[in-house]
Amino acid sequence: MEWALVAVFVPTFFLVSISPGMCMTLALTLGMAIGVRRTMWMMAGELLGVISVAALAVLGVAQLLMRWPTAFTLIKIAGGAYLFYIGLQCWLSKGKLAFVQGEARSPGRGDLFMQGLLTACSNPKAWAFNISILPPFLDFDRPITFQLLTMLVLIAICEFVSMTIYASGGRSLRYLLERDNGAQYLNRISGSLMIAVALWMWFF
Repeated sequence: MEWALVAVFVPTFFLVSISPGMCMTLALTLGMAIGVRRTMWMMAGELLGVISVAALAVLGVAQLLMRWPTAFTLIKIAGGAYLFYIGLQCWLSKGKLAFVQGEARSPGRGDLFMQGLLTACSNPKAWAFNISILPPFLDFDRPITFQLLTMLVLIAICEFVSMTIYASGGRSLRYLLERDNGAQYLNRISGSLMIAVALWMWFF
């Protein structure tokens, strides 16, 4: 990619990345529930998903997948069901931080990684966006490999910064609620957000 295109691409993608969506809501929720450090495992899965979606979009495979909605449906059902279950467990917790005290099973690293991956890959709007916006930033008359790698690195940086901002905001909200003995409110906020993301994955 030429520097002029990079200068346009970075702010364009960052504004889209930092706007509220499934992945950012999940980062905010997990930042509240389990802290920024453990949320990094979800972020790693989400970054792999986003990079994969972007690469497939550029290579044209996404156009075929979007004509086969069954693949999206299966991923969205599985990912949404897991989030809905965790959100429900948070709601049923009483007076303690669900993920800390064990009233809801604290997700392991693999669970977090897979949830981030599923969430990123199951968003059809992300596929449509990548198909429409990424190819114009590439010069297909030149070797595509280096251009694509550069684009994927920039996408990963934008996504990581955005999710870190959301997760840090969730951590700050958690400290505020804990200080005011609001653990039950924290559980219900986390649970509500997770259920909302699950419904988003199922119906949008």
